[in-house]
Formats: sequence, structure tokens, C-alpha cells
Amino acid sequence: LPPYEMLPQGMCRDELSRSTAVLIEGEQPPPRDHLVWSLCTTLYGNVFCLGLLATVFSIKSRDRKVLHDHSGALSYGSTAKCLNITALVINILLIIAILIIV
Repeated sequence: LPPYEMLPQGMCRDELSRSTAVLIEGEQPPPRDHLVWSLCTTLYGNVFCLGLLATVFSIKSRDRKVLHDHSGALSYGSTAKCLNITALVINILLIIAILIIV
């Protein structure tokens, strides 16, 4: 229990000033889950199943966002973003290679 101090002589409890300190944190924007991008990667460029993995991580990110786990949602969302970028780069390189071969 916290230590309590005695009131000075002749002072009533009602005479003391009452104040409450409230700390309000700034509202953080919700982390991005990149679900639409992951679904497009899954449907149109699923090289090495990277699109499917990105979709799984996007869904996990959305679940964490619903549970108000900001750091978990941010982590899963960034993993989905990296997988989407990797799949996009591989798809572009494959298209360029096919055009060069043809």
C-alpha cells in the first residue's frame, strides 16, 4: 500500500485541492495489412507460392489489428509487403526474360 500522510492540524479533507492527471496517448494510424495486394499477387503472379504466403501474412496482420496488437500487425504486414515486392520483381524479370527470348 502507498504511504499516507496525516493531514495538518485544523485542515479538513474537503479543503484540499482535488486534481487528477490523465495521460492521453495520440491515436496511431492502423498498420497496413496489404490484403488486396496479396490477393492480386496470389491470383495473377503466384511465383514460388509467394502470393499465397503474402496472403497468409496479410490475414494474420488483419487478425492482429482486430486484437489491437499494433506491433504484431505491423510485423506481419511488413512481411506481407516484402513477399509481395519479391513476387512482383520476379514476375517482372520473368516477363522481361520471355520477351527477350521471343
